[in-house]
Amino acid sequence: MYMIESKGGAISCMLLALLFLGTWPAIMTLTERRGRLPQHTYLDYTITNLLAAVIIAVTLGQIGPSRPNFITQLSQDNWQSVMFAMAGGIVLSLGNLATQYAWAFVGLSVTEVITASTTVVIGTTLNYFLDDRINRAEVLFPGVACFLIAVCFGSAVHKSNAADNKSKLQGFKSLETTSSFQIETGPADSGLAKGKAKEGTAAYLIELEKQRAIKVFGKSTIIGLAITFFAGICFSLFSPAFNLATNDQWHTLKHGVPKLNVYTAFFYFSISAFVLALILNIRFLYWPILGLPKSSFRAYLNDWNGRGWSFLAGFLCGFGNGLQFMGGQAAGYAAADAVQALPLVSTFWGILLFGEYRRSSRRTYVLLISMLFMFIVAVAVLMASSGHRK
Repeated sequence: MYMIESKGGAISCMLLALLFLGTWPAIMTLTERRGRLPQHTYLDYTITNLLAAVIIAVTLGQIGPSRPNFITQLSQDNWQSVMFAMAGGIVLSLGNLATQYAWAFVGLSVTEVITASTTVVIGTTLNYFLDDRINRAEVLFPGVACFLIAVCFGSAVHKSNAADNKSKLQGFKSLETTSSFQIETGPADSGLAKGKAKEGTAAYLIELEKQRAIKVFGKSTIIGLAITFFAGICFSLFSPAFNLATNDQWHTLKHGVPKLNVYTAFFYFSISAFVLALILNIRFLYWPILGLPKSSFRAYLNDWNGRGWSFLAGFLCGFGNGLQFMGGQAAGYAAADAVQALPLVSTFWGILLFGEYRRSSRRTYVLLISMLFMFIVAVAVLMASSGHRK
């Protein structure tokens, strides 16, 4: 199997993982805003997410002189470590599923900020002690503090932006009572002129609500924040579980049984994530949540609108997670949590693709810039804390 030997190689894996893990949520959000049911999107996503793990396992897990390789470990008596890997896959799947609904309520950027920061504060601390403190604490924990500051800024950004949107929509009591005449003849500063609505205007928000799959007008943002924090707790546990699977810190394996390599662990991790996602999303087809319309497995199979994007999201997430684990096995999983600075990437896509924060107040912009700055500092500090696993 192929092993990452150098600190530079580990950091390269982390940076590439940061790009991939920050991009796939934007793609999922794009399909939801175009009206595709999240159940359909997630079923497509989970197929290619598993496929990415299989590709990594049968290629990188088989090449190179290091032993034991992926195929060999499938028949070894290592079920204890397999259970840890599968537990990690289950909590990651729950977190990813929850964020798909949270994005609609509180936006891509804020969702990623809160979940990533929760992950770092809890997950990084657990990984630091599980890794026998191979990361430099005097560097690592100031980086964690930066994430804490970033989540405070993220919450403030959400509150300020929500107030901005409320102000834009003051002239419209509800979406249902907004007529086409109002949209065509509304005041110039609301963006309600004929033609395509300008991003950030009241008309843009109204058109988005009519088109998207998950309707959020009139619903409390507390729902979205609760879902977001639940996802953050799930995300904070998957990396420590994977760490236990590959390094056996609790000595659960029998004497002489090799530890799971990162590729075998990732394969089992992805299997459990796939099975849980399949069960939950097929259930959500027939018994949907959050007011979504009913669907069916046949309707899912016939829904090709945005399927290619959903497949791409699954590949990006799968390869991103794999790269994160490869970097973590080499330099410490606490340092690898630097990839949780993915809001840097997600916010970029949120602004570019979805017009988030367009025509917002100066206060919102100041808070947004402060939040992004803290993430830049945090990712630099966490990567600087990288150690070397002996």
